Amino acid sequence: MITKLNSVLLPRKKFLYHYKNMRWARGRCETYLCFVVKSRVGPDSLSFDFGHLRNRNGCHVELLFLRYLGALCPGLWGYGSGKVSYSITWFCSWSPCANCSFRLAQFLNKTPNLRLRIFVSRLYFCDLEDSREREGLRILKKAGVHITVMSYKDYFYCWQTFVAAESKFKPWDGLQQNYVRLARKLNRILQPCETEDFRDAFKLLGL
Repeated sequence: MITKLNSVLLPRKKFLYHYKNMRWARGRCETYLCFVVKSRVGPDSLSFDFGHLRNRNGCHVELLFLRYLGALCPGLWGYGSGKVSYSITWFCSWSPCANCSFRLAQFLNKTPNLRLRIFVSRLYFCDLEDSREREGLRILKKAGVHITVMSYKDYFYCWQTFVAAESKFKPWDGLQQNYVRLARKLNRILQPCETEDFRDAFKLLGL
């Protein structure tokens, strides 16, 4: 099991470099994934584990995480009363690519006793209206995944939980503004017809 040891904590500079929610994140070609795994194994007993992963040997981190599920989630594929339900939370530096989204959705549809929440720092290739990445995020939502953009409190939680830092978390310039921009964008992607936000268009028209 992966636990909170100094050897598995992210260095402070690495976390800030990869998770910064800047508008143009040039050079950040890897995806980092911090995770929390929870399950209730009894009326008064809660299983809890956490750690972090990154892309390795050409394998995207989302699919790499699935390889560890057997160790992280014992009893996930059990039978009858032996089957255990798990709740998993990811904090990702990038949102999943289209292929990872489709693969995750297929897996989750076959694993009803696993719930997944994904918090993302930045949106991966979601600028084009018809991008496969946008469609992938919508498919994940249909599969029951709760997807949202990381806010200040999420960065603070990650700093306290996953980062080897003795100092307090200090937000960088633009964190809140970028969060608002990305959250609106993700909302439009996931609910393009119901909650279309026309404020940006009005601003362009000078209204």
